[in-house]
Amino acid sequence: MKKVIVTGATGMVGATMIEQMLADGIEVTGIIRPSSAKTKNLVKSENFHVIECDIDNLLSLKNVLSKDYDTFYHFAWNGTYGASRDDIRLQVCNVKDTLDAVELAHFIGCKSFIGAGSQAEFGHVQGVISDALPKNPVTGYGIAKLDACRMGKLLCEQYGIRHNWGRIVSTYGPRDNTYTMVMSSIIRMLNGERMQFTKGDQIWDYLYGGDCSRAFYLIGKYGKHGKAYTIGSGETKLLRDYIQIIRNIINPELEVGIGELDYYPNQVMHLEADITELTNDTGFKPTISFEEGIKNTIEWYRSNDNV
Repeated sequence: MKKVIVTGATGMVGATMIEQMLADGIEVTGIIRPSSAKTKNLVKSENFHVIECDIDNLLSLKNVLSKDYDTFYHFAWNGTYGASRDDIRLQVCNVKDTLDAVELAHFIGCKSFIGAGSQAEFGHVQGVISDALPKNPVTGYGIAKLDACRMGKLLCEQYGIRHNWGRIVSTYGPRDNTYTMVMSSIIRMLNGERMQFTKGDQIWDYLYGGDCSRAFYLIGKYGKHGKAYTIGSGETKLLRDYIQIIRNIINPELEVGIGELDYYPNQVMHLEADITELTNDTGFKPTISFEEGIKNTIEWYRSNDNV
């Protein structure tokens, strides 16, 4: 891996992976939304090049990019939270955009294509998540991610490109979006706010963002063609335990309203990743505990003049 292109370069996973690659001397081109508000997530390096382009206009880059890239990472996706996850037409466009990304990867010479999937592709699961499980997505987002994986793989095979898909369970860390459970909890607790939560009986698997990025980096290096890897820590806690860890690190005296909210309709209650294949094929192992990761995230948030 010498020359890489990354869509969704300003997101937590993309931006952190780019930083890791640059440290190893890899040349990277990041594709970002025009006038992106998250450019502060990007590092500066003579080996890092930024191109502004809407996700639905990727094929226009055929006139811009050289044909000497080897690896393509596709993280960009519209409609990742809230009501937009069930915006069917928007999600269908994401599938088309993924196929355009494969088309662009082929045109610029890439031999490997790695896409970012989601635990939402499985739907409601009671056991440990691995690619061997049936996929029964219940949201437009999950259905589109699964279709993008399958169609993207087929197109990659037609072009002779290695295809891998990394299904993320749950991540957190520096550069995370403010609306996620972990980051919103950190922000509000740092402000001394009293928060309300469900009973927190969900059994959850959280992976530090830097570890998640490294997993994708390693998949690009060592992934086996056609495999979809589940990306998580392989360990679980009750969601209320994660919440209490955050509270205890910030302020043990802060009151949190565990059990004061109802669960969302169709609430997923069990998310745990089986990372056996990921570890066997790439050597990936998580390195950052949840406690250490929360401390790193708080430090990052404070250092960015947010408090």
